Amino acid sequence: MSWYAASPRRAWRQVFSDVFVLAWVALWWWISRVIHEAIDAVAAPARWTEEAALDLSENMADAGDTAGEIPLVGDELEDPFDSAAGSLDAVAASSADLVASVERVADISGWVVLLIPVGLILVIWLPTRIRFVTTARATRRFIDAAPDLDLFALRAMATQPMRVLSKISDDPMGAWRRGDTLVIRRLVEIELREIGLLLPDRLRRGP
Repeated sequence: MSWYAASPRRAWRQVFSDVFVLAWVALWWWISRVIHEAIDAVAAPARWTEEAALDLSENMADAGDTAGEIPLVGDELEDPFDSAAGSLDAVAASSADLVASVERVADISGWVVLLIPVGLILVIWLPTRIRFVTTARATRRFIDAAPDLDLFALRAMATQPMRVLSKISDDPMGAWRRGDTLVIRRLVEIELREIGLLLPDRLRRGP
């Protein structure tokens, strides 16, 4: 399978585009991580509040249990501690909800920042690369013997601009009908160059 063109100039362009796409993806992945971490940092106070509230709630509950063991007045003394522990649990739950919301926003923002620019470049780059690979593979299957040259010569005469054909021959169709191997090979070489391939040496030398 041909990932890159046979002609050095086009191959270097393809290599450059591939490296650019990889660098583009890496850049936006890094930017998305920075944005994710920046938004996630907003939740730091809420995380601290949640942890502090849970610790205080546990301490209040322990203190209430201790106070509840005092004879006669234990129940009265335990109630304020239990109430305070309940309030702190509510604060902890609210902080946990806030943390979850911020983390969700951070995740969504990170993915959006990554996927939009990466998706745009892939929409442009990927079809071109796939088209080259599939076309080059199909072309190599066809051009494996001298009789196959006629197919590409006819294709060149059908698709190439007149100014290009005139540089090859004043009568390319007539030359093809006469079996002019020099003109046919030049037509084939032009057509293959458009695809990104070169005429195999064994066919370029001719019989």
